[in-house]
Amino acid sequence: MRRAFVAGNWKMNLSLAETRALVEGLKAEVGDETRIDIAVGPPFVYISEAVNAAAGSVIKVAAQDVYFEEKGAFTGEISPGMLGDVGCTYAIVGHSERRHVLGETDALIAKKLKATLDGGLKVILCVGELLEEREAGRTAEVVKTQIVAGLFDLSAEAMANVVIAYEPVWAIGTGVTASPEDANEVHGMIRALLVEKFGDAVAAATTIQYGGSVKPENAETLMGQPEVDGALVGGASLKVDAFVAIIRNTIKAKGLD
Repeated sequence: MRRAFVAGNWKMNLSLAETRALVEGLKAEVGDETRIDIAVGPPFVYISEAVNAAAGSVIKVAAQDVYFEEKGAFTGEISPGMLGDVGCTYAIVGHSERRHVLGETDALIAKKLKATLDGGLKVILCVGELLEEREAGRTAEVVKTQIVAGLFDLSAEAMANVVIAYEPVWAIGTGVTASPEDANEVHGMIRALLVEKFGDAVAAATTIQYGGSVKPENAETLMGQPEVDGALVGGASLKVDAFVAIIRNTIKAKGLD
């Protein structure tokens, strides 16, 4: 049975003190929650602070990005080994802002993903279509291309350390959310691709999160969909009360309460 997983992507937000306060607040509320997986994704410079604040709890820490080389003359980049060294469990790869704001290609994302797994971390691979692609009826084509490029060179065994996050780009930070039925349909399509490549067992075990304006008010309905296994949360992950409410609504939606 695959695990439900709620992770927060803080993006370029918060200070050192705010990082400590947020993680300590989460730890007090859900630090011993074992029914689902929980992670926070602070900026690089606050990862160690988040790891220290989360110590003794179930809360894991994710990096928002990673580079595919282990060391060398790559100014400003951070390797999987460095992330593991400071206590990261996950790295987010291929977020839409990396793809569409910073110009990362499918080929670059695939290299980052493989290096992350080789470096001993787990990966959250983000996929999703732009508004114009959805309006043109190209959602399945775009998402399939991203999935194939990112995952199809992996072994079935490696997939045990991969989480997929479907994030329609038009829903990220806009307040507009895909309908639960639309999200479930795309998640089901992704799972069918995994069946095709890796078989039923891997597909059934792979956690697929939804991301895009997830908030307490819509989390239970979204998480109640059979193919939606959790959430990659943006703005709502910056507030203890909102993030905890999403976690608790996920637990309720999955019948784990």
